[in-house]
Amino acid sequence: MKESWKPGTLIYPLPAVLVSCGATPEEYNLLTVAWTGTVCTNPPMCYISVRPERHSYEIIRRTGEFVINLTTRDLARAADWCGVRSGRDYDKFREMGLTPGKALQVTAPIVEEAPVSIECRVRQVMPLGSHDMFLAEVVAVQVDAAYIDPATGRFCLERACPIVYGEYFALGEAIGHFGWSVRRKPRRTAGAAPAVPASAAGNIPAAEVSEAPGADPGNGKPAAKRVPARKPVAPAVRRSRRKPDAKKPRR
Repeated sequence: MKESWKPGTLIYPLPAVLVSCGATPEEYNLLTVAWTGTVCTNPPMCYISVRPERHSYEIIRRTGEFVINLTTRDLARAADWCGVRSGRDYDKFREMGLTPGKALQVTAPIVEEAPVSIECRVRQVMPLGSHDMFLAEVVAVQVDAAYIDPATGRFCLERACPIVYGEYFALGEAIGHFGWSVRRKPRRTAGAAPAVPASAAGNIPAAEVSEAPGADPGNGKPAAKRVPARKPVAPAVRRSRRKPDAKKPRR
């Protein structure tokens, strides 16, 4: 049974990202944002929503650029700290020991320690209420080569241990991939016997379990060939050799 709550933003968990901004090293700043996401694939576009009273708000509005840096378990403390401290009072890069790097297409810096840095150029600012949404086009992406599989070229973000926000959570095991719910199961080879589930093995008599001749059972000796158990046969009913009794004469 569900309860009725007042309207609210309960879409959790969300990515917790470090947004870097500023046109010169003197004004470089970091802002932690959870109100962020993808809005379009082609052209690639995303957004961040920022309160107008935040120090980074005016920097992003004036320069029209920012960088979304994905965070990891190692960056969790920095992500939290940069969300509760103001760039008016601190040099956040220096305080958190982070390295501002050169972006490819924007003047805002990237965070070198982040596994992915997404460079964005603002297209539109939409006042919404408590937050203004910066709608932006992705103009460049930089990824850490340490997480690229040299054999396949695949970018393995899971190896970086990304985190999400609701409280701060690390991601768990993968449970599927895009399209796995409708993927066809491989057909069984003709003549192949179906596999016996491990849970059902205990229901099969020991003498009926197949075992390869000569297999080592673990004691260093060849395993004896096992003979399948025969089905029990009901004992034959012996026919009586006695002749049926003759009718006795009535007295």
